Amino acid sequence: MKVYYECAPCFLRQAREALDLATDDEDLKLQVMVKVVELLNERFRKGQVSNELGTAMHRLIKEMTGSEDPYLLEKRRCNEIASRFLPLVEEYLQKHGDLESHVRVAITGNIIDFGALGLDFNHDQGIEDSLKAPLRINHVPLLEKKLEDASELLYLLDNTGEILFDRPLIEKIGEYGVDVKVAVKGKPILNDACMEDAIEAGLNDVAEVVTTGTDSVGMVCSDVSEEFRRIFEDAEVVIAKGMGNYEGLTEIDTEVDIFCLLNAKCHAIARDLGVEKGDNVAVKL
Repeated sequence: MKVYYECAPCFLRQAREALDLATDDEDLKLQVMVKVVELLNERFRKGQVSNELGTAMHRLIKEMTGSEDPYLLEKRRCNEIASRFLPLVEEYLQKHGDLESHVRVAITGNIIDFGALGLDFNHDQGIEDSLKAPLRINHVPLLEKKLEDASELLYLLDNTGEILFDRPLIEKIGEYGVDVKVAVKGKPILNDACMEDAIEAGLNDVAEVVTTGTDSVGMVCSDVSEEFRRIFEDAEVVIAKGMGNYEGLTEIDTEVDIFCLLNAKCHAIARDLGVEKGDNVAVKL
């Protein structure tokens, strides 16, 4: 996905929040923000892929502040938020055991996103509302048809906390006789899940966990390791969680069947998808 005009203030808001998490040094914050503005002035223009610019910005912030994982405490908060809702999720899936219901739960987990929604978003209310919401784009029947014929699937994870909502869907996919690999980031970026987060969530018990080999926002094909590139190209089906992966995967040319599961948390993504902000979608690219 290319940048929309609304992306500019969102980049600046993310930069401010990341800086507040990364350092207490006010002079350093100003120095870094000057560099962020220079980066945006240089690269924010028509045709720029949004998640590639976001990746460059967050790497700049990490490098200049010396903070390798600014969102560390927020990631723990994500896990706390998600854990509170697991009983509700389990109750929901006991009543609704079909694939679409598991997809809806996984998308509901995508609400837990400090990058898109900010640090002060009411996640509790957002999760409750999302579970009740319809899928504005519903390509789950196409996904189910692919699962019936597939033997291998790659599942691109997004945020910590959210991955607890992914586990039921990963287990459900296994019921189709599909071998699942789940991919985490190779290094911290935003509140995205890394290897230790996946292990803590027990995903290594239900799937093989691999890393992208990089710290990009979503999928940036030019950044991933050669090993991960082979894994991606060998997959028969890819499920990609979240807006960052959508932003990157819409820019690649591949024969792989890709399904993006996300909540359209910003106007730019919603407009790109042809839905309203806040809508849940399960869309085949």
